[in-house]
Amino acid sequence: MSNSLRGSKRGGRAKAHHEPNTHTTEPGSCSPKELSSVMELRGVEGKEKVDQLFGDVNGLCTRLRTSPTEGLDGTVDDIERRKREYGPNMIPPKKPKTFLQLVWEALQDVTLIILEVAAVISLALSFYQPPAAERQSCGKAAGGVEDETESEAGWIEGAAILLSVVCVVLVTAFNDWSKEKQFRGLQSRIEQEQKFTVVRAAQVTQIKTSEIVVGDILQVKYGDLLPADGILIQGNDLKIDESSLTGESDHVKKTAEKDPMMLSGTHVMEGSGKMVVTAVGVNSQTGMIFMLLGAEDEEDGPEKDDNDNNKSKKDDKKKSKKDKKSKKESKKDKQKDGAPVEMQPLKDGEPEKKANPHKKEKSVLQGKLTRLAVQIGKAGLFMSVLTVIILIVRFAIDTFAIQQVPWNGDCVPVYIQFLVKFFIIGVTVLVVAVPEGLPLAVTISLAYSVKKMMKDNNLVRHLDACETMGNATAICSDKTGTLTMNRMTVVQCHIAGQYHRRVPPPDAIPQSTMDLLIKGIGVNCAYTTKIMPPEKEGGLPRQVGNKTECALLGFATDLRRDCQTIRNQYPEETLFKVYTFNSVRKSMSTVLRNHDGSYTMFSKGASEILLKKCCRVLSSGGEVKNFRQRDRDDVANNVIEPMASEGLRTICMAYKDFPATEGEPDWDEEAHILTGLTCICVVGIEDPVRPEVPDAIKKCQQSGITVRMVTGDNINTARAIAAKCGILQPGEDFLCMEGKEFNRLIRNELGEIQQERIDKIWPKLRVLARSSPTDKHTLVKGIIDSEVLEQRQVVAVTGDGTNDGPALKKADVGFAMGIAGTDVAKEASDIILTDDNFSSIVKAVMWGRNVYDSISKFLQFQLTVNVVAVIVAFTGACITQDSPLKAVQMLWVNLIMDTFASLALATEPPTESLLRRKPYGRKKPLISRTMMKNILGHAVYQLCVIFSLLFVGEHLFDIDCGRNSPLHAPPSEHYTIVFNTFVLMQIFNELNARKIHGERNVFHGVHKNPIFCTIIVGTLVVQVVIVQFGGKPFSCVPLSAEHWLWCVFFGFSSLLWGQVVTSVPTRMLTCLRTAGHNTQRDEIPEEELELQKDDFEIDHAEMELKKSRVLWCRGLSRIQTQIRVVNAFRDTLSPYEGLETPESRSSIHNFMTHPEFRIEGSDTHIPLIDEADEDEPPTNRNSVHLPPPPHPPLHLQSPPLHPPHPPLHTNNNAGPERVTGPQLLSESRNSTLQRCPGSPLHSLETSL
Repeated sequence: MSNSLRGSKRGGRAKAHHEPNTHTTEPGSCSPKELSSVMELRGVEGKEKVDQLFGDVNGLCTRLRTSPTEGLDGTVDDIERRKREYGPNMIPPKKPKTFLQLVWEALQDVTLIILEVAAVISLALSFYQPPAAERQSCGKAAGGVEDETESEAGWIEGAAILLSVVCVVLVTAFNDWSKEKQFRGLQSRIEQEQKFTVVRAAQVTQIKTSEIVVGDILQVKYGDLLPADGILIQGNDLKIDESSLTGESDHVKKTAEKDPMMLSGTHVMEGSGKMVVTAVGVNSQTGMIFMLLGAEDEEDGPEKDDNDNNKSKKDDKKKSKKDKKSKKESKKDKQKDGAPVEMQPLKDGEPEKKANPHKKEKSVLQGKLTRLAVQIGKAGLFMSVLTVIILIVRFAIDTFAIQQVPWNGDCVPVYIQFLVKFFIIGVTVLVVAVPEGLPLAVTISLAYSVKKMMKDNNLVRHLDACETMGNATAICSDKTGTLTMNRMTVVQCHIAGQYHRRVPPPDAIPQSTMDLLIKGIGVNCAYTTKIMPPEKEGGLPRQVGNKTECALLGFATDLRRDCQTIRNQYPEETLFKVYTFNSVRKSMSTVLRNHDGSYTMFSKGASEILLKKCCRVLSSGGEVKNFRQRDRDDVANNVIEPMASEGLRTICMAYKDFPATEGEPDWDEEAHILTGLTCICVVGIEDPVRPEVPDAIKKCQQSGITVRMVTGDNINTARAIAAKCGILQPGEDFLCMEGKEFNRLIRNELGEIQQERIDKIWPKLRVLARSSPTDKHTLVKGIIDSEVLEQRQVVAVTGDGTNDGPALKKADVGFAMGIAGTDVAKEASDIILTDDNFSSIVKAVMWGRNVYDSISKFLQFQLTVNVVAVIVAFTGACITQDSPLKAVQMLWVNLIMDTFASLALATEPPTESLLRRKPYGRKKPLISRTMMKNILGHAVYQLCVIFSLLFVGEHLFDIDCGRNSPLHAPPSEHYTIVFNTFVLMQIFNELNARKIHGERNVFHGVHKNPIFCTIIVGTLVVQVVIVQFGGKPFSCVPLSAEHWLWCVFFGFSSLLWGQVVTSVPTRMLTCLRTAGHNTQRDEIPEEELELQKDDFEIDHAEMELKKSRVLWCRGLSRIQTQIRVVNAFRDTLSPYEGLETPESRSSIHNFMTHPEFRIEGSDTHIPLIDEADEDEPPTNRNSVHLPPPPHPPLHLQSPPLHPPHPPLHTNNNAGPERVTGPQLLSESRNSTLQRCPGSPLHSLETSL
């Protein structure tokens, strides 16, 4: 392909900016309709239409009052006029739901509707009052109201229930509103990140995509996502992925002669070029499709666009209606569980995404929560129905059988009032039992984490990615920019036959070679790549564009030459042909046409690939000489390998002349064009490892995450960098291989990829070098699909290039680079690293694990309240014909444990301790046995207190009994104490719920969470107000100070009881079962479940018990050891008896300090205090991991210079190495004096 534009300045600026305020009505300008008719065509038809209407693309630029080389003037008036005429470059976002709409949605909750109906019936019936005489004839329960005003106030309960429902609805609606507001804030933040390169006033600048107007000249390059429609002015090897519009996955080649139509929302997969913008916003092809689908869009759920950016919204709308429907169905599937966790809709036309089952399935946490919510809901429904049935049956038996009250038609309204009362009690039991706070807790926790993660340089695009990251078991990371600083400099070079360890002085390079080198660097680096002056005086020069090319431009500067002179001599539009860099070529080449008709091509690329294509080389004198295979091997062994082993990236630079006599070559025959090159030089580029990366990788490894490096670099360079980062550990069994070798090993004879072959490689693979994006995708897919390990691996991937898209989509969590990443990579990702730093990934892991733990804390608290409230309501209703906790009180408790608790416990900040445990895994139950112990332990305490107060409280406090009170009886002090104690126990138990692994200090870090402290204090204050001033609506009477102290005492005792519960080791409670599995229980074999329990349980009580037991055994063992060794020493070392003093017998330490008995090198090998065990987890102390090294018989040993190491973790009281006193004595008596000093030391080591 020849260059699309020759002498493009013909378009000129003669008429470009005259009369900036003219409108479309004036001659010489283009109407939006005219431009739209052009953009509807494709290929040659589009080109013909442009020629027909405007003459050519230059004529179009003239009509649009712009210049193909200098762009728009960029004046504010001109830009505003263009926005008015052609529209802004944005698609109007969907209107957010109003607060009233959210209130209406909250009112759709089934349990709330049931409560509302019951309250309305109760309210209506309360106004019916049969005569008092008739009431007495309806049974004891109906009569007996002493105060007539109380019976008249029967409407208050119904009204209070309605008021409570209104409160719950308003709180829910407010939460939804704030969530939507937060998502829109996130969306606008992502939009601000989207910038594009334009030419304005002859200056290349970056502006927000929303500021692009018709007439702008855009510079498009590899990896861009086109923000507007346009016509190509000039292109270099340009290939576009139009699958988002057409559904065709083949890349479309774009040239100014054949197909210049550039469409918004399509991806630039290769090459670069310039285009003039012809349509923006709703007038673009994407915008039109969006407007057509707008009516259908209104029917979609509110979560559809909540956290997708504007640009992705454009992409997702430009589908056919059929595609739209399937997308909607997949969206519904994702959200049918009710937990509003967001996922971006999948893009059609991209097969990798379509075929990705892991993106379509619910997230791990969603699946577990859905299953748990269903189980609890069923149990709550059963209990509520049972409560209503028992209440009705008991009332009927008591009234008609025991009291033998005859049926009276006038009593029917009274009986209905009882039925409604029973029904309300049943519904309140259901309300308390159903954990409707779970979705809220998940949303709050994720939204809070996302907000905080922004400060940690993680821009989360899909909410569920945050939680998934907590389960990550593997990270496949790029090298450049992620593990390294991405600030590249040339530090070594091989040029003119000499290998220079430092950049050589200019006079060391022949002039002809220097000219070729500088010319090659100037024209064969993207013109958008530049070295800019430092922002601050004394700072480093700024590198703009591709960092490898920046290093080469910096190399030219170090040689005291300026590449800009070359670029001015050869403007970008005069370049004849450009073979842009891609993952297949691993090189970039630029062809220049010379005045005599000949051509010169400059190439640069991976040294070992490009050297194979070189058959000549520039010698020390600047002459061209043959470059044989032997010379090639010498350069590879003596130049490339030493550079790579130091962690340098090696780049080869070459050129090739095409004489005019041979005619014009076929430029599409790449294999023929890129051969027979002449090597100019090989440079070594240093990219230092980020200083914080080794520590971050160490944290990952400690937390059970395997880090793998997947890079396109040389294997020696990759291995050196991996060792510096800590990915490769000395003595570890690992694999480092190249992409070719990897592909050979994973394919069978037919070339098909086999999972079993991948399974043999990936567990040990740590570095994959010279890998293509396909290799990266294959590796990620292989790890995810693998069943070698018990748990399905959760894989995170980092990527920055366009071709990383498939791997980013396939991964459970895709990280794109915010600085170096292309738009395509960002679109495919779940999280954008705004600082391109690996250590930010570790923070994402920490936040992900914190989300999981926050949900578990909330569950631990909520289920305790559930169990107690349901049992109290059920038992109380069955025994006393009334629930001790009234409907309004239950709704208040429900508000505490759902809305407020979810807010308090879901906003706990993460701690470093989260990185000291292994990932939970997909099968780990939400409620561990430790949590189950805490739930049941606290429930037992609370039930004992409540039932004691309920049945003997009137005697304890010397008050009137509140049980068996008539229908409209006034509130009693008795039941107020029960209600108050119950709520205070929940408030104090909220502190216990902060720890889910049995930690003792429940106050640790509480001051770091102001939201938690505010909610605890606020709840306490509201409770005081309700009890003291709530009156009839809350069924409360004011309590005295003494009663309040007793209530607070019972509540505070929850904390003391928590210490008792914590002290019980979980393993002793074998009867406990876990709950909230993502997998059906019957799918998991019993032995696997036992294994899970062992692996996942973190029980601090058990650790304490083991630690104390181990310390006791160790102390006893040491005393025995010291006695045995001193006795043996006394019996065997008679010649040294004079040196022994009474003090030396008392301690083995004194014995070791005598210089006569110090043995060279022995100090470091005799762990007198068993240091090796001090830092190990207590669970390993009694297990033998390493077999003890075999010792030769004592009588064959000479005094050992290096006594053998005792096996680590060996039990102090057992093992084959243990030597008893009598054995030692008999051995020692048979030994000679020369051997004696070795014996007690040996016995000491083996005993320890």
